[in-house]
Amino acid sequence: MLHRRILGQPIIVQMIWAVLLVAFVLALAEGRWSLAFVSAATFGLSILPVVASRRFGIRLPVRFFAWIVVFVFGTIFLGEAFDFYTRYWWWDVILHAGSAVGFGLAGFLFVFMLFEGDRYAAPAWAVAFISFCFALSIGTLWEIFEFAMDQIFGLNMQKSGLIDTMWDLIVDTLGASIGAIAGLSYLKGQELGGLTAAIREFVAANRRFFRKRR
Repeated sequence: MLHRRILGQPIIVQMIWAVLLVAFVLALAEGRWSLAFVSAATFGLSILPVVASRRFGIRLPVRFFAWIVVFVFGTIFLGEAFDFYTRYWWWDVILHAGSAVGFGLAGFLFVFMLFEGDRYAAPAWAVAFISFCFALSIGTLWEIFEFAMDQIFGLNMQKSGLIDTMWDLIVDTLGASIGAIAGLSYLKGQELGGLTAAIREFVAANRRFFRKRR
């Protein structure tokens, strides 16, 4: 059942959900509607992977799901509602780097799934390159989204404009490279810290998508 999957999540995830719930209730009581909306939106986005994985029959390893929840919490709740982007110059850098690495791993797993886990269906460098392009494309689309929000609604998501955008893209490139290299290392049977371990964990949890794994 869905509620059992939610209650069975790691303690850090449940703590984040508890903080969001408390913030939502207090914001409603104090009439802080924007904070209430951000709290509810953050909770909704953080729980979405549970719903999506159940819908598509994908099993998300604990570290994958915990990373997603922490990222959403840091980006929307802390970053926007509590203005961490302005308070701490390194906040945006860390989140962009982390998301790029994550999207690099996601891109690799997506491509690897298309080949049904056959590591010999394409050269390892080609799969890694596609993973890199996937991650960088997501980062670029996000920058376009920030630009559109600033132009249409008068927000300040780009902060310092062109400089902020370029540094974000540079960090995205570095993070995407790390994610792609992790995929390449996995295909070659090499270790790259916890990244290759995360890939193995996902593949092991979703063997039906990797039937040709050898």
